[in-house]
Amino acid sequence: MFIFFNLNYIIIYSMKRKALFLDRDGIINIDKKYVYKIQDFEFCDGIFELCRYFLAQKYLLFVATNQSGIARGYYTQEDFFKLCDFMLNEFLKENIKIDKIYHCPHLEGCECRKPKAGMLLKAKEEFDIDMDNSIFIGDNISDMQAGKNAQIGTLCLVNEEEKEGDFFRQFKNLNELLDFFKKKEDR
Repeated sequence: MFIFFNLNYIIIYSMKRKALFLDRDGIINIDKKYVYKIQDFEFCDGIFELCRYFLAQKYLLFVATNQSGIARGYYTQEDFFKLCDFMLNEFLKENIKIDKIYHCPHLEGCECRKPKAGMLLKAKEEFDIDMDNSIFIGDNISDMQAGKNAQIGTLCLVNEEEKEGDFFRQFKNLNELLDFFKKKEDR
């Protein structure tokens, strides 16, 4: 926030920040269904390069992930947090700081579970995010719907299977997505 003083008035400028929102399973790590053990966690090809690119573009980085395995009793919140610590440390080794991880441990019907926008709107409120100039990358239609519900400007689906929808761009993998943004920047 900037405050400018003039003899007659005070002007306060708030600098909204752009963000890159990432789904976890299928974007950060290979989706092996209900991953909670470090030995089962395998990073997706291209995730570190993608994050470094957007950090250089002054984006904040967030993870927004449904974790219904907690409500189903497959693993605990503590298991989830241990895996988060491991993941964050691996990102730090790559000189990447994730600003915050948002997760929904519930089943259907809760406000934070994607496709609802609860996690994304919480980040907007906590970090003063400019949603119009932000990006959400996910691997499921529910991710895209959550991004649309949160009014995020750019929605990117990464999935080898063709999906129906006219409100998002689709890419086969993270490397193709990164190439798209690099070419867009060069224009």
